[in-house]
Amino acid sequence: MADLGRPERLQIMLSAEELEALENWRYEKRMPSRAAAIRELLRLGLAAEGIMVSGQGIKSRDFGVISGNGDEESSG
Repeated sequence: MADLGRPERLQIMLSAEELEALENWRYEKRMPSRAAAIRELLRLGLAAEGIMVSGQGIKSRDFGVISGNGDEESSG
């Protein structure tokens, strides 16, 4: 398995209604995957509680909940 910088795996169980709501939200927001959608929902929930999370405008391959390296330089 490739090293994706996410060494922890979290497995969750969803009801049919929860999965449908997740999928509908994911497609509406054009999220690249279920995992990305769940990470974004987690980020939004943490932000609602006042917990600092990663910035917006990142590429899907870099999509995460918490900022990783603190590098704030932008190439464009």
